[in-house]
Amino acid sequence: MKNLLLLLFVVLLSSKSFAQQPDQEGIKQTINTLFDAMRKGDSTLLRSTFAKDIVFQSVANKKDGSVALVTENANDFIKQIGTPHKEVYDEQIVYNDIKIDGDLASVWAPYKFYLGKTFSHCGVDVFQLMKTKDGWKIIYIVDTRRKDNCL
Repeated sequence: MKNLLLLLFVVLLSSKSFAQQPDQEGIKQTINTLFDAMRKGDSTLLRSTFAKDIVFQSVANKKDGSVALVTENANDFIKQIGTPHKEVYDEQIVYNDIKIDGDLASVWAPYKFYLGKTFSHCGVDVFQLMKTKDGWKIIYIVDTRRKDNCL
């Protein structure tokens, strides 16, 4: 009887993990599309990953040692990506943690950013996504930026 209960418990836990798998794949697909669009310089593809009122912020270390939260304009970012530029914007991330609650997801992803083949900076991206009728859309991005102590 104990073995049967243990087996039932394991099956229930496994089914919950498998149930989240399609959502995790959809979330990763949206974020991967964002970075593909950056590498291609494709502002239309980039915009397709964002919700209408997306918010961009960075936690910045100022020269005086203080920390500031800097809000960036999403439309300026989209325009910058779509404007022809010499070097490829190549942001490489690692999916460390994905949390999902219904139609809300949070992703913690350390990254390294390269201009072409030249290392520029690193940090952590934190994405908040919302599941819509068109799939997962990014509603919020906040990041850190530094040139050392990269993972």
